[in-house]
Amino acid sequence: MQLQFSKYDFKIRVEDQQVQTIFDIVRRKYIRLTPEEWVRQHIIHYLVFDHQFPRALISVEKQLLLNDLQKRTDIVLYARDGSPRLIVECKAPEVQITQQVFDQVARYNLTLKVPYLWVTNGNQNALCSIDHGKSSWTVLENLPAVVELIG
Repeated sequence: MQLQFSKYDFKIRVEDQQVQTIFDIVRRKYIRLTPEEWVRQHIIHYLVFDHQFPRALISVEKQLLLNDLQKRTDIVLYARDGSPRLIVECKAPEVQITQQVFDQVARYNLTLKVPYLWVTNGNQNALCSIDHGKSSWTVLENLPAVVELIG
């Protein structure tokens, strides 16, 4: 399925004669290739190859505790000092980016308190900056520069 990102050289293989897997360059292992994983891998490659974001500062499927419930963020980017800077929530291409979807990533941010949120289905994007002191947010057209993200 074509997404709005560049074409990347993914390593895809078939296991058990039917299950496709894709190599995750951050987790360094093959992952079952679902529509959501296809989007997640495009975002990871976009960050690493198009923006030169260091792989060591990317976390994939990070667990967090939210109201005593275990949740997982799709992608979290960290600054060099270890502070979380951006949460990316990936959805399958057929999932519309709605307020409900954006609210999901905003709830994750109650725990992580990052300054940037990004929700994507590979074709639609919602990206914003958060000012926690003023309890406000601003819609962004583009991803901030790597220097701004990692410090």
